[in-house]
Amino acid sequence: MAIQKPSHTLAKIHLKALRTKSLHILFTLSFTMFINMFCFAQELPKSKETIKPKPLNDSISVTVDDLLAPPVNVRENDSIANDSIPKKKKKETLEGIVNYKAKDYVKLNQRINQTTLFNEAEVTYTDMNIKAGIIVIDHSKNLVYAGRLKDSAGVYTQKPVFTQGQSVIEPDSIIFNTLTKRALVFNSKTEQSGGIIIAEVTKMENDSILFIKNGKFTTSENEEDPEYYFKMRKAKVVPGKKVVTGLTNLFIYDVPTPIGLPFAYFPMTNKQTSGVIMPTPGQDLGSTDRGYNLQNGGYYFAISDYLDLAVLGDYYTNGSYGLRLESNYGLRYKFRGNLSFRYENLINGERGFPDFSKSTIYNIRWSHSQDAKSNPNSRFSASVNLGSSRYFQQSINQLNLPSTQNNTLASSISYSKTFQGEPQVNLNVTATHSQNTNTEQINMTLPTLQGSVGRMFPFAPKVGSKKGIIQNINFQYNVRAENRIQTTDSLFFKSEMFDDARIGALHSIPVSTNFKVFKYFSMSASANFEENWTLNTINRFQDEDGDIITEDLNQFDRFFTYNFSTSIGTTIYGMFNFEKKGKNPKIQKIRHVMRPSISYNINPAFDEYYDTYEIIDADGTTVADYTRFEGALFGSPNKTFSSSMGISLGNNFEAKVRDNDSTATEPKKIKLLNNLNFSTSYNFAGDSLQWSPLRVSGGTTLLKDKMNVNFGMVLDPYALDNNNRKIDQFNIDNGGSLFRLTSASLNVSYSLSSKTFEGDGEDDRATQESLRNGGRADDLFGKPQDFADQRLSDDDRDKDKGDEEEESELYNYIPPWSLRLAYAVNYSNSARQNEISSNSLMFSGDVELSPRWSVGVSSGYDFVNKGFTQTQLRFERDLLSWRLNFSWIPFGTYKSWNFFIGIRSNLLKDLKYDKRRQRDQQL
Repeated sequence: MAIQKPSHTLAKIHLKALRTKSLHILFTLSFTMFINMFCFAQELPKSKETIKPKPLNDSISVTVDDLLAPPVNVRENDSIANDSIPKKKKKETLEGIVNYKAKDYVKLNQRINQTTLFNEAEVTYTDMNIKAGIIVIDHSKNLVYAGRLKDSAGVYTQKPVFTQGQSVIEPDSIIFNTLTKRALVFNSKTEQSGGIIIAEVTKMENDSILFIKNGKFTTSENEEDPEYYFKMRKAKVVPGKKVVTGLTNLFIYDVPTPIGLPFAYFPMTNKQTSGVIMPTPGQDLGSTDRGYNLQNGGYYFAISDYLDLAVLGDYYTNGSYGLRLESNYGLRYKFRGNLSFRYENLINGERGFPDFSKSTIYNIRWSHSQDAKSNPNSRFSASVNLGSSRYFQQSINQLNLPSTQNNTLASSISYSKTFQGEPQVNLNVTATHSQNTNTEQINMTLPTLQGSVGRMFPFAPKVGSKKGIIQNINFQYNVRAENRIQTTDSLFFKSEMFDDARIGALHSIPVSTNFKVFKYFSMSASANFEENWTLNTINRFQDEDGDIITEDLNQFDRFFTYNFSTSIGTTIYGMFNFEKKGKNPKIQKIRHVMRPSISYNINPAFDEYYDTYEIIDADGTTVADYTRFEGALFGSPNKTFSSSMGISLGNNFEAKVRDNDSTATEPKKIKLLNNLNFSTSYNFAGDSLQWSPLRVSGGTTLLKDKMNVNFGMVLDPYALDNNNRKIDQFNIDNGGSLFRLTSASLNVSYSLSSKTFEGDGEDDRATQESLRNGGRADDLFGKPQDFADQRLSDDDRDKDKGDEEEESELYNYIPPWSLRLAYAVNYSNSARQNEISSNSLMFSGDVELSPRWSVGVSSGYDFVNKGFTQTQLRFERDLLSWRLNFSWIPFGTYKSWNFFIGIRSNLLKDLKYDKRRQRDQQL
C-alpha cells in the first residue's frame, strides 16, 4: 500500500538513538560515520588550478555587404509557455493524512514492504475507516488486508468494521485498494435503511455502489439466524437509495418457498419518495355481494419536504368504488396539519332486480394547528369533520368501526387576533358545524364574529392595589355576530340551505364590582346592558279565512335590554379530628370544605317591544300578544318581570389516614368526595311553582384513582295530580316525602392492569384515526383495525421492546393483562313512570397468553334491551419480524372478520396477506 514510502521510514530510523552494551562497537560505528563524511570514492582531489584559455583577436577583417544586414541576436519566448490553461500537476500518491494505531504493536517488514497492525487495529484515510483485529498494509500493491483474531479457544473475535462514506459493513475479512478505492468484502453484514444485507462476497466499486453475490436480504433482528430472508443470487446495492436483484425467492428458516420473482427492486431511501401503494385483493360475499375487489391501492406523491399526497382507491367487480385523498403538510416552528377526503360509491345487488340499490357517501376532515411561537398575537386553527351522516355506519373501511357509534360530527375553523394596548382588543372569527348522524340535522355558523375590549377600571388608583366597591368598578365591551344556518343532510352544500339563515348581532356592556363584607364574605354586583340587532323579524295577523299568518319581514331591527344581579359567598373549613392521646387510629382527620353562595337576579319586563293582533272566533274578538323579534337570532325581549334568588352549596371531603408504610413520617391524604354540589332557585315574581327543582351532582375517584364515579339527581319539591301534572303544592303536604326524585344517573369507569399505570404512551395510527373521526380513545366500542392500510411499522416493535420485562420462569402463571370497565345507568320518574331508562355495562380487556400471543375482547350488555352491545374479538401473534392478527365481530349489525399476516417493517410492508369478510351494507 502506498500509504508511506519505505525511505521515509528509514529516515525516521536514522534519527532514533542507538543503545548498546559494547563501548568499542559504538566507537567503531561513530568513527566509520566520521570517516564517511570526509572521504571520497574513486577520484582524488585536484591539487593545482586548471589552465584557463586566453582569448586572441583575429587579424583578418571581413567586409559585409550593405544589403546584408548584420545578424541581430533576438530571444523569443515560446507561446505555449504562456498558455492560459495551466499544466496538470502530477497527482500525489496520498490524498489525505493517514492515521493508524494498534493496541499491541505496529510492525514494519522492509523485506516484503508490509506494515502489520495487531489487536484493536484501526486505519483512517480520507473517508475510509477500518477497525479490525489485525490489519496488514501492503505498500507495494497499495492494498489493505483486514481480518479477525483467533483466541486460544479457536474463537474468532474483533470482526472488521469497514466505513466508507455512508456505507458501514461488518465482514469476516476485507481487501481494500487505496488508489482505486475498490474493495472485496467476504461474509459481510450491512444495514441499509432498516434492512440487513448478508452477502458471501461483496465488491465495492466506491462508497455508493456495491455488487454482491449470494446475498440475503431481511429485516429480522436476529442477524445470525434470521427467521426469514430473500435469497439474492446477484444484486446491485446503492446505499441509501435502492437494491436491485436478479432471481430472488423467500426463505423461511432456511427453507425455500415458491414465493419469488425473476427480479426485484427494494427502495432503501431514508427520505420520502413517490411510489406505488400496492392494493389488497379480496372478495365481498354475503347480502351485498360486490364480488372481487382491490382495496387501498394507489400512489404516494412526495411533493416536497413540507407537503405530500396519497391517492388511494377501492374497486369492486359489481361497479362499486371508493376514493381517498390524504395529505400532510407542515412548516417547522410555523404550522402543521392534515387534510383528507373520502368518497365511496356503493352498489348492492344487480341492475334490474328489486334488491338493487345505489348510494354515495363522503367525508371531509381537516386538522390544522399553529405553533404558539410563530405569532403570539394571532392564531389560526381548524378541526373539521363533516360529510354524509351515514358515512361511518355504511363505510366498509375497518378503521371506521369504532366510529359507527358516534352520534355527532363537529367542526370548527377559527382565526383570532389580539391588538396589544391599554385596553387590549381581541377579535375572533369562527365557522362552526354540528351534525347529528341520527336525525341528519345540521347546524352551522358561517361565520361567528366575536370582539371584545379589555376590562377597564375608571376609578382605580394609578399606583397600588384596588380597594373597596368604587375602585373595583369595571366595565368592558363585547360583540357577537352570527350567520346561523339550520339544514338537513339532503340539502347540505346546496343553495337551499341558505334560505332559512338567521343573521344577528349582540352588543353587551357588563359593569361589575366586587368587595369584602364582614371580613369573611365576598360580594359582587353587576349590571348588563345589551343591544340586539337582527335581520329576521315577523308580522303576525289573521287573514279572511281565519288562519293565523306569520310573515317574515327580513329587515333590520333592534331592541335594548338590561338586567341586574348580585351574589355573596364564602368558604367554610371544618376539621374532624379522630386522634386521641395514646391512640393512632387508621383515619386521623377528615376535612370538610363548604362553599355556600347566594345570588339575586332582576330581569325587567320590556312590554314596549310587544304588539297585538285580533283573533275572531265563535266566542267573539280576542286580542293576542306577539313580538316582532320572535325570529331574532339571540332571542326575544323578556315580557314578564323576573326576580329570583339562587342558592348553591359546594362540598369537598378529604381525609388523612395512617400510611401502611411504617417508615413514612406523615399521614397519607386521600380524597373522599371531589365535589358534592346542591343548587336551586326561588322566583319572587312567580305566581306559582316558585321553587325550582333541587339539583344534586357529585363525583370522586376510588382505588388509587383507578375508578371514576360520577352521579347526579333532580329532586322536585312539588307534587303531581292524578294526571301526572305538576301542581302548586309541596309534595310533603300531599302525603309524600320532602322531595320527589324525578331523575338520577350514575356513571362508573374502572381501569386495572397487571402492570403499574404509567400511561400508554403515544396513540397508534388507528387510535388517532378514531379520535379524528370523533370517536373515543379507549376501545370499549372496539379497536380500529385495518392492517392492509395501517402497515404495522417498526415503531410498534420498538414500543413493545420498551415494555418488555425480564423473562421469568413463572411468566405463564401471571400473564400480563388489562381490563377497562364502564357502567352507566339512568332513572326517570318525572311522571310516575318509575323506570330505568338505560342501564348498560361495557368492558374491554387484553391478556398475553404468552410473550408473543395475546387475545382481546370489547363488548357490553344492555340490561334494558336484554342484549349485547357491539362485540369484537381480537387475536394477535407476534412472529418476530412478522405479525399475525385476526379481528372478529361475531354478531350484530357490523358482523365481519379480518385476517392479516405480514412483515412488520415499513420497508417490506407490501409483503402481506389479508382476508376479510365485510359487514352487510346498511342503507
